[in-house]
Amino acid sequence: MPLFKKLSPLLVGLLLQQGIVAAQSADNDLYLQTSEVNNIMVQYDADAGNLRRFYFVDSSPEQIERMSVLIKSYQQRLEKLNYGSLKVGAQVDYTLFKRRLSREMEELSIARKESAQLKKWFPFAEKIYTTEQHRRRGEKPDAAALAAQLSDMAKEVIKSRQQLENDSSLTLPQLRRGISTIKGLREALGSVFNFYNGYDPLFSWWVPAPYKQVDSLLKTYSVAFLNKEKNTARIPDDGSGIAGHPIGRAALGKGLEDEMIPYTPEELLEIANKEFAWCDAEMEKATRELGLGTDWKAAMEKVKNSYVPPADQPAAMMKLYNESVDFIKQHSLITLPPLAEETWRMIMMTPERQLVNPFFTGGEEFSVSYPVSSMSQEDKMMSMRGNNPHFSRATVHHELLAGHALQEFMQNRYKAYRHFETPFWIEGWALYWERLLWDQGFAKSPEDRIGMLFWRKHRCARIIFSINYHTGKWTPQQCIDFLVDRVGHERANAEGEVRRSFVGGYSPLYQIAYMIGGLQFEALKKELVDSGKMSFKQYHDAVLRENMMPIEMLRAILLDKPVPKDFTSSWRFYKL
Repeated sequence: MPLFKKLSPLLVGLLLQQGIVAAQSADNDLYLQTSEVNNIMVQYDADAGNLRRFYFVDSSPEQIERMSVLIKSYQQRLEKLNYGSLKVGAQVDYTLFKRRLSREMEELSIARKESAQLKKWFPFAEKIYTTEQHRRRGEKPDAAALAAQLSDMAKEVIKSRQQLENDSSLTLPQLRRGISTIKGLREALGSVFNFYNGYDPLFSWWVPAPYKQVDSLLKTYSVAFLNKEKNTARIPDDGSGIAGHPIGRAALGKGLEDEMIPYTPEELLEIANKEFAWCDAEMEKATRELGLGTDWKAAMEKVKNSYVPPADQPAAMMKLYNESVDFIKQHSLITLPPLAEETWRMIMMTPERQLVNPFFTGGEEFSVSYPVSSMSQEDKMMSMRGNNPHFSRATVHHELLAGHALQEFMQNRYKAYRHFETPFWIEGWALYWERLLWDQGFAKSPEDRIGMLFWRKHRCARIIFSINYHTGKWTPQQCIDFLVDRVGHERANAEGEVRRSFVGGYSPLYQIAYMIGGLQFEALKKELVDSGKMSFKQYHDAVLRENMMPIEMLRAILLDKPVPKDFTSSWRFYKL
């Protein structure tokens, strides 16, 4: 025994050393964290950051021109790489970074064109830009002359605003550029005023009054642009109180191309309807098991009324979380780092946020959506019914582990330089886990299956109402009615979903991305797991260690398929 005690520290030390060596042997592979392209990306991000901080005035000519020069220089640097010698992961980085630079250059070209079209509406802009340029290096201003100049500007702003009110020629993009331009002009003038005021005695004597007048008039001018923007290409209020800007079929098609989704909007509708039909058939099976024949709405009512009392929702969510994590571990589906399990946290969603997010949201911070005392009785009941445990069974793992919380955790630890953001990866991954756990038997009772089917129907419906809205076929009220009649939403929750989709700051393709991204991950799973090339755990761990990108690019990495330098999207991941 004494000898064992003496040897124990030595044995422990040897074991620790072996563990460290083993960990280092894996972590020393530089391709786990970087690539030849990342070296250029890091420098570009730093250079672009310097320029954006220096030329901070939004939509100013010098900002547009200077960023254009920078992007061209990095496009040339990228072109000098020996593409054929790059590993597949680096080829993916090359392809996506090249695409990013092209997008940014295109945006600058649009900004240059729109700014030129708007020049007559901002005859005073060049004077403001020049004044801000002198301020950067601390030049002493001629305060009296600046005050006189500002006084003249005030008259020009008033005249321009009056002309704008009687003009109907500006397009929606031009109006939005005008709003952005005014924001930049106010920031430029504000930087001058805050730099000199109170420090330069003559400036403080001459400038404050005319500066405040011009700033106030610019603010009013911005409101005039904003009012025109609200009334241009906006569908009339159909009684829903929700009015947005449908982008049209062409813009939808361009967005899908940018996201590497080689399907037309019409084909996506066909996919959604096919998936919806499967959900309907499964819903009928579960409804019959409950003894309710084919009345799925009656089955939905039964499930909705399983809500928990006020103050019990956090505990109900914890129960579902523990069940889903236990299930994932029992089936060895993915590696769950202990720190990821330890550090996610819970908050309660505010009533204001519930207007656009009627269901809980997740990530490292799990936000519980449930009524508070200030809500009306009707809203309280709809919120509780819409967040019942059977509905939530499908989405706790979507928001936490192995969904958004694990995504965020791994993004910070593997290939963190990959800033190739796409909702098809973000939401597609979380939706994929809903489908996978269904296939693995996570739903035990017919009530559980109805709850999980509610959400799958909802994802199908998002594709259908988003495309119909953006192609001008449906109004927001029709979208709301569709969610209520075909999915089974509480009306207030349906209104929140539609409001979130069209005026909540999400891209037009965001709601489409859930189901379509999930189907992409599922198709890739079939190629790698169902074929026997990988286990579930190997596949899922590999996905998260590559970080965020269009899933067709992820497929190239995991299948080790070289990416052509002139790559165009072609992966048809769903058979119609």
